[in-house]
Amino acid sequence: MIGGLLLLYYEFFKVGLFAVGGGLATLPFLFKLSDKYSWFTSKMVGDMIAISESTPGPIGINMATYVGFQNYGIIGAVVSTLGIITPSIIIIIIVSNFLLKFSESIVVQNIFHTLRPAVTGMIGAVAITLITGEIFDFDAYAIRGIITELFKFKQIIWFALLVFLTNKYKKHPLFYIAISAAAGIALKF
Repeated sequence: MIGGLLLLYYEFFKVGLFAVGGGLATLPFLFKLSDKYSWFTSKMVGDMIAISESTPGPIGINMATYVGFQNYGIIGAVVSTLGIITPSIIIIIIVSNFLLKFSESIVVQNIFHTLRPAVTGMIGAVAITLITGEIFDFDAYAIRGIITELFKFKQIIWFALLVFLTNKYKKHPLFYIAISAAAGIALKF
């Protein structure tokens, strides 16, 4: 068990170290973890995102906590959470000291300016992966070869409805999260 916990800490430490840009930037790394270990499947990532987005706290930390708890209980949740936040704590201490000394430097400002497109690209790639995974059923299509089985019509309709509603009615995001959760339960998404 200790070896498993150390591996869990190590893998989430790497996620926390290299996922620059926040919770959504952790998703490519989580997909790779789902392929590498049996802790969770890539199909579970969509559910984990929905749960993580509807609970307080950063998405990456919520997902790490969930994976740790599912595999090793409370101790696993603590270990995976510590794994993902340790790099941030170390980096924040280093960067804050660095910025105090060099905050006016053009080089430092250019480095931070250059990171934005890379983070945007990572988040965009994850969005495409998630959207295609949620509206297309490639497995059903591959088995039966029927084109209508390629599309998840309930999800497509719900997505279109949410896009319309969020653009027409400027309600708090929690409202849309709550009705989506209710719709998912009621319609068995």
